[in-house]
Amino acid sequence: MLEKFFKFKENNTTIQTEFTAGMTTFLTMAYIVVVNPAILHGAGVPFDQVFMATVIAAIVGSLLMGLFAKYPIAIAPGMGLNAYFASVVATQDLSYQVVFGTVFIAGILFLLLSLTNLRETLINEIPDSLKFGITAGIGLFIAFVGLKNAGLVVPNEVNITGMGDLTDPMVMLTIFGLFLTLILYVLHIKGALFLGMIATGIIAYFTGMIQFDGIISTPPAPVFFDLDITGVFTHGLYTVVIAFLLVTLFDTTGTMIGVAEQGGFMKNGHLPRSKQALLADATATTVGSMFGTSPSTAYIESTSGVAAGGRTGFTAVVVAILFAISIFFTPIISVVASVPAITSPVLIIVGSFMMQGLARIDWKSFDEAFPTFITMLAMPFTSSIATGIAVGFITYPLMKLAHGKGKDVHWLIYLFAVLFLLQLVFFPMG
Repeated sequence: MLEKFFKFKENNTTIQTEFTAGMTTFLTMAYIVVVNPAILHGAGVPFDQVFMATVIAAIVGSLLMGLFAKYPIAIAPGMGLNAYFASVVATQDLSYQVVFGTVFIAGILFLLLSLTNLRETLINEIPDSLKFGITAGIGLFIAFVGLKNAGLVVPNEVNITGMGDLTDPMVMLTIFGLFLTLILYVLHIKGALFLGMIATGIIAYFTGMIQFDGIISTPPAPVFFDLDITGVFTHGLYTVVIAFLLVTLFDTTGTMIGVAEQGGFMKNGHLPRSKQALLADATATTVGSMFGTSPSTAYIESTSGVAAGGRTGFTAVVVAILFAISIFFTPIISVVASVPAITSPVLIIVGSFMMQGLARIDWKSFDEAFPTFITMLAMPFTSSIATGIAVGFITYPLMKLAHGKGKDVHWLIYLFAVLFLLQLVFFPMG
């Protein structure tokens, strides 16, 4: 039944490969069930409420993605958006219920947009140079996150960043895990990324880097509809709604393009079943706000599952199932999320996989090359996928206009270039 529904043979994969891919994606993004509650708790939201809301949003989004869009793309509340949520609560002296109201309204608008052809058209009309730039930028971003989390790259007052302490146990374990995983991958061992994580985790346990305070815990009860919609209009929080909407829209769109390019899902520049995929994250955002979390988005960590061989929606279904199970194993998940040496090697390796599309850029055509370059450069340096996309969307039509090729650019690109410029100037996310 699973074979017929997900078409494993047609996608040159097996149920074992898909399960391993789902496990790999889940382990690389499991930190969100700990990090997201911690960030929103700082804004006054009860930790247990955000924990359950995070899991519920991830289950809903990933299940819809897997069953209807049939892509190996996981969905969960997004990093960056949760920090913005906390900053809105703090800087505007608002209750978290009111800000959840803005997320809910943005989610409804998101759903409505997803029912139209706008988002689908946008994906199809994004120039190839920007698509490859977005993919490469995400690769640089997640590799940088892996390097930074592991301590291989640290802040430096002179050069902004510098080399970490190679004698630090966590750094040493990360380097070991990186080279072990690279060797397994070069030897074409199935599930190399996942096996590398398991081996690194075992070493971390025996060297005392992992300490369990328990294995199983009783999940907290979810809280439903703890939000204030009328407060959104009372306080005039329209720009906040627009900010959530725009950044979630392009963060997800950019990530989907990146994962789709890596997995070979794009067909002549088009993403089949894109409407179903876009509806999945829009629904997750809406449902998540009703239980108490910030907007959801497609996860860049999905690339680790694709690199492990995931090619169908069963990978995303496995992620959803593991999130559901995770509510009983919070102690273990929090430990895995707290040891970057386990997940950082995968992020670094997957980052390199995502550079492949750059070979297809016409680097001699400057009006194509520069938008690609600035898009992928902005993502790691601003720590924001959405900012990188914004810069690319603004730069591309300007370059084309200057080169006398303005008519070759779709009107949607001009529209979003203006919207992004307004967003960056008047209500930046960073």
